[in-house]
Amino acid sequence: MPRSVVSTPAPPDSGTLRTLLHRYAHAGEPVSCEPLTEGLLNRGYRLSTTRGRFFLKHHLDGDREAIARQHEATHRLGALGLPVAPPVADTEGSTVAVLGGRCYALHPWIEGRHRDGGELTAAQSRRLGALLGHVHTCLEQVMEGPEGACAGAGAAPDAAADPEDTFALIEELLGLVRRGTGSRPRDAFDELAEHRLVERRALLERHAHRRPPAAVTPARGWVHGDFHPLNLLYRGAEPAAIIDWDRLGVQPRAEEAVRAAVIFFLRPDGTLDLAKIRPYSRAYRRATGADAAELAAAVHRVWWERLNDFWMLRWRYQLGDHRADPGFPASAALSVWWTRAYESVRDAFTD
Repeated sequence: MPRSVVSTPAPPDSGTLRTLLHRYAHAGEPVSCEPLTEGLLNRGYRLSTTRGRFFLKHHLDGDREAIARQHEATHRLGALGLPVAPPVADTEGSTVAVLGGRCYALHPWIEGRHRDGGELTAAQSRRLGALLGHVHTCLEQVMEGPEGACAGAGAAPDAAADPEDTFALIEELLGLVRRGTGSRPRDAFDELAEHRLVERRALLERHAHRRPPAAVTPARGWVHGDFHPLNLLYRGAEPAAIIDWDRLGVQPRAEEAVRAAVIFFLRPDGTLDLAKIRPYSRAYRRATGADAAELAAAVHRVWWERLNDFWMLRWRYQLGDHRADPGFPASAALSVWWTRAYESVRDAFTD
């Protein structure tokens, strides 16, 4: 299978930057443009000009209309009081600049830092859950109803992962791990990957009967789509901006709440900080009106999703892309621990 290594992209050249900035009334001339290294999928730059600092984003999907809809949504959410960073409009009122077939957007630079759940207090965890709940309820106000959304635009599939497909993927990945990767000697990551694949296969064999049934989830609605620590900037103890709305779409809302908590509150040893998840979930449920049964169903579907998911290994062994490698040990351990502590995790989200 052909493999590709993804490297940090070079910033736009000076000519492109000048052409871009000349579209804006008060952006100034380019001084420097530095790639931002955090994040796995985004292509963003810290752009300094003679008039100040900006965040320049290169939208890889290139769907101008979809990007414009995301931008309009953030403007409306900002008007409702949510911490967002809407893009700057150019002299013609457009927030999407197309240069050389590439779509760019210029945002104000937001001073802040990312914080994971380990840095949050119980009270801050509660505010995080309330914030995501307000995102969901505000999106309900500013976006058209889910029935008017395109089914392919971020909609989660109703059918849960098929374990037979997962077994086939495990065998393929085991073959790649055991054959090695060219001239590179086998290392500790390869040993761990093989161990976790064999372990997960046995785990899935024991729990294949727990596959969630295909069903239409009643609480589908507009969601951020990628709510995690690298898409939330803090200034001090308070959120300063929710960023990266590329995956804005219609999905089961409670599942986003569970996925976000699993990312925020995952410890390095592969366990979840249930003491912080509990106030987070309570605040989310109060903000949205979601009940315990809805959260319990979401916990089950996300647990199953994790049990069948190997995207980090697919990146490494199928694509030759090692950017996700650091997150693999904790993520892989989580599925094993979560299966053993299933009732405790469910209770933390539903108490």
